[in-house]
Amino acid sequence: MKPNPNVYVQKINQVVKDTEEIGSTMGPYFEEIRELIDADQISDLTEEKQLEIVEIFKEGTAKYRDLLSSLSELRVPARVIGTHKKFEQSYQSYVDGCQDMIESIINGIDVEAFDAAEKKQDEASDRIALTLQKITNLLT
Repeated sequence: MKPNPNVYVQKINQVVKDTEEIGSTMGPYFEEIRELIDADQISDLTEEKQLEIVEIFKEGTAKYRDLLSSLSELRVPARVIGTHKKFEQSYQSYVDGCQDMIESIINGIDVEAFDAAEKKQDEASDRIALTLQKITNLLT
């Protein structure tokens, strides 16, 4: 039985929606750290708040990993297999960037590592958007 393009697109759209929801949950905590770094006030971050943020990031990253797993289980229409693989690779890079960010704040804030993780996530997000656009174009 051939993969149904409509079902595939629905599932991809759900992954994107879930990713955005997870990101919006973690966003304020990311912004809090970003503001402290930009204002050179990292020492203002309490250990309790830091641990809370680490836990929130760990939970979100675990959910991203679940979504990544669901991407690899999808029945992909033949005409988008290559693009889907690029989408998966970009999503994997995004998840890796999230893990890097956790590691950058787990024992105090390593600004250089935090910045590198942010850049990795931004670049992966751009690639995700491009591959999603290409998938949409190929299937419409």
